[in-house]
Order: sequence, then C-alpha cells, then structure tokens
Amino acid sequence: MDFNDVWKLVLAVVGVIAVVQELRKPREARTWNGKVLGVVPYDFRWPTVARVKDTYWNPDGPIISGRVWGAGWAPNLGAITKRMKRR
Repeated sequence: MDFNDVWKLVLAVVGVIAVVQELRKPREARTWNGKVLGVVPYDFRWPTVARVKDTYWNPDGPIISGRVWGAGWAPNLGAITKRMKRR
C-alpha cells in the first residue's frame, strides 16, 4: 500500500464521516456541506458553474479551498496565478 492508496482511504473515511454527520441531523437541517472535525471541508451538493469558478478560479480567494464535490481541498488557480504575477 503506497501513499496514494493511504490518501484515498483517508479521504474515503472522511467522506463516510461527513455523510454520517449529515444524516444524524434532522432532515430540514441537512446542508450537505461543512467540515469534518472542524478541519476537513466537504460538499455533497450538486456542483454549479458558479461554485466551480469560485473554487478553481477566484483570484481574490484563498490559494486552497474546499472541493466543489467531495471531501478535501482543491487548488484555486486564479489566486495562485495572481500571487505569482506579483513576484
């Protein structure tokens, strides 16, 4: 088992914890997005063009943000590009 396999397993476990976390809430309180243990972001809402753009190309956002769908983080290429141009 190499690092990639371990990482995939960790993200799968985090995803399961996130789903259980949502299912434990009353139906009307489920948002299907949040953080596991207050650290790892998750979002299981249907992706939209606006969220894809905000996640992957938001020059004024953070360099790393939550993924559009699933658990974990994603690079914000717009923010990375903006910071690299400053140098």
